[in-house]
Amino acid sequence: MTQTAIPYLFMRGGTSRGPYFNRADLPEDLETLAEVLIAVTGSGHPLNIDGIGGGAAVTTKVAMLSPSDDDWADVDYFFAQVSVEDRLVDFKPTCGNILSGVGPAGVEMGLVQPQGDVTEVRIRAVNTGARVLAKLQTPGGAMTYDGDAEIAGVPGTGAPVALNFMGVVGSSTGAFLPTGNIRDTFDGIEVTCMDVAMPMVIARASDFGLTGHETVAELDANRDFFARMEALRLKAGAAMGMGDVSKSVTPKFGLLAPAQAGGTIATRYFMPWNTHPSMAVTGSQCLASCALTPGSIADGLLERPTESPANVVLEHASGTIEVLVDYDATDGFTLNSAGLLRTARKLADGRVFVPSRIWKGH
Repeated sequence: MTQTAIPYLFMRGGTSRGPYFNRADLPEDLETLAEVLIAVTGSGHPLNIDGIGGGAAVTTKVAMLSPSDDDWADVDYFFAQVSVEDRLVDFKPTCGNILSGVGPAGVEMGLVQPQGDVTEVRIRAVNTGARVLAKLQTPGGAMTYDGDAEIAGVPGTGAPVALNFMGVVGSSTGAFLPTGNIRDTFDGIEVTCMDVAMPMVIARASDFGLTGHETVAELDANRDFFARMEALRLKAGAAMGMGDVSKSVTPKFGLLAPAQAGGTIATRYFMPWNTHPSMAVTGSQCLASCALTPGSIADGLLERPTESPANVVLEHASGTIEVLVDYDATDGFTLNSAGLLRTARKLADGRVFVPSRIWKGH
């Protein structure tokens, strides 16, 4: 045989989509695994014409599931971000949108058994060590995707998937403020470098001559801004102890501005080499935490909630996302947990094929 068949589910999780695999069906070593995932998605072409990627960073994401050996968790979730054109695979970050589909995929794969009308799935995010409790709708013990929940960036409605994130502070760098400072200045731009679910470099939109309410198309066309942002991101990444991040999607970059549509604060999120069409689940936790932290770059851009838990409404390019933040502000800012509501849907299943010269299978 000239091709190797690999079982998979194709799912939308939140505002992202991609293949979900049983980790046991993939090569163990990361170098071969990366080549397999490049072939699966078709990385190396703007349309991913030779794979099942969708020509955008939110559609070249991969989830790999396995039974967890953690006493707390039911399922281990290993994430890979595959680049659209550059044939790069980044195993450092995690993805909260794709994580929205991990519970349903676990049920579909037989790794999780439904428990009544609502099934709780304890998920360990292998890349970062975060623990996430997902609540799925399983009426009569059957996985359902139909429901009335809406999320910005996805048409229609679906069954709600409630996510509660724990242990996400310093998940990538080991520190809430990886540089040790609440604010830093790079290339004349003041930023807050923060690590909550996703390490991020966060700036005021106005410091780049932007309103923070630009469309995705307007931002993606502003190559001068992207050049300035990337130069700043590289310096900030080094200062955050992340080394040379020129070929890594982390740290991500975010912009803040005063809200205009009744939300808590306006945001734009970058992946980082193009603009996110909506908002990352992990990024939303970091941006919400930044918004709530006194002394951060968010000072003066919002009226901070004074009670915990706080419902932080982030305005983004496609609408809004709500983050319920349980925190303690008696001495700075301490995050206890962050809750979000997402939807997911199984789109297809079967086998995806990669050339046998890349991997001959088990």
